[in-house]
Amino acid sequence: MSDSSRKELRVLVVDDSAVVRQSISTILSREPGITVQTASDPLIAEQKMASFVPDVMILDLEMPRMDGLTFLRKLMAERPLPVVVCSSYAEDGSEMALRALELGAVDLLPKPRLGVRDFLHDSAVALVESVRGAAMARVGARVAPASSRRASLEEARGKEPVRPPKSEAFSPSAILPRQTADVVLPPAPAPLQVGEIWPLIAIGASTGGTEALRFLLDAMPADAPPILIVQHMPVAFTAAFAERLAKTSHVMVREAAHGEVVRRGKALIARGDQHLVLRRQANRCHVDLVDGPLVSRHRPSVDVLFRSVAQAVGACAVGLIMTGMGDDGAQGLLEMREAGAATFAQDESSSVVFGMPREAIVRGAVSAVLPLAELPIALVRAATAQAAAVETSQRRREP
Repeated sequence: MSDSSRKELRVLVVDDSAVVRQSISTILSREPGITVQTASDPLIAEQKMASFVPDVMILDLEMPRMDGLTFLRKLMAERPLPVVVCSSYAEDGSEMALRALELGAVDLLPKPRLGVRDFLHDSAVALVESVRGAAMARVGARVAPASSRRASLEEARGKEPVRPPKSEAFSPSAILPRQTADVVLPPAPAPLQVGEIWPLIAIGASTGGTEALRFLLDAMPADAPPILIVQHMPVAFTAAFAERLAKTSHVMVREAAHGEVVRRGKALIARGDQHLVLRRQANRCHVDLVDGPLVSRHRPSVDVLFRSVAQAVGACAVGLIMTGMGDDGAQGLLEMREAGAATFAQDESSSVVFGMPREAIVRGAVSAVLPLAELPIALVRAATAQAAAVETSQRRREP
């Protein structure tokens, strides 16, 4: 794992488009401590790596002489390093990009279609965030194969969760200016009474989260509580990501639609360019897709989702912060915990990047820390317990 805070961060951009190479290298070269070199195809990249050993590679998938997936397999077998895939919006490109994440790439970026002068600010923010996050990634932290998942989950039964430390020295790097969830959703108290509402699970993830989420959802029962997910991912890929998850999961998985009602047995993935907000009307909840500025340097933001869950259903919820860089979700998870929700964090050993979970732990937002293999059972049990506790509390308040 590269430590970008103590040494120069070396990035190799491998893409057959001169415009893309120039756009990416110009943006990254403006960042302090980042050195960039480029290659027009994998064979040239291999030659350059003899003298320029990259901490992070940005890799196109459709190139002459050797395609990106073949090169990625070769890299992961011979000299693993953090790879950020740069892929087109096309349907074939989306499918290849998701396949690359399964093969070991740690993050995904849309390929810029315009020159550097027209490269959108938000896209530049995502590029810098992705590269710095990849530099912190534990490339060897891969998800267990499907054949071992059932055994891993059985072993998790009856184990006590690891309690987070009360304090830990950690300060997330201020890559770019950040705004809080206040710009999208003003603070508000949690509801005093929840009523006839199913327990709900809210999840936030970033770097390394795609494969972790696939493991998590594959292990969920068909009648699992409603699940809302923010995974930091470009808009062009979230629908394809949801479709891919739906093929192996027992629950229905789909990209969230504005106004969609949350139900048991359904998981909704936030769109890549809009905040996901939970709304409550009487005893029914639905989600809204909300435009707005980046929150904690992201849109969608985990902080926004978690705050909305705290405000809508209070204690009748479970929150989980998973692998990822930065601090998005830490404040929102704290608000969920303060509203009475059960809150979890993925542990360091199973996280590709421990930044987001660690920051939530430091802020006191997490009630239990668990490895990925133990999270599915823990989340379902916690959701059932939260619903029972809310019901008991309401009965005590009745005259």
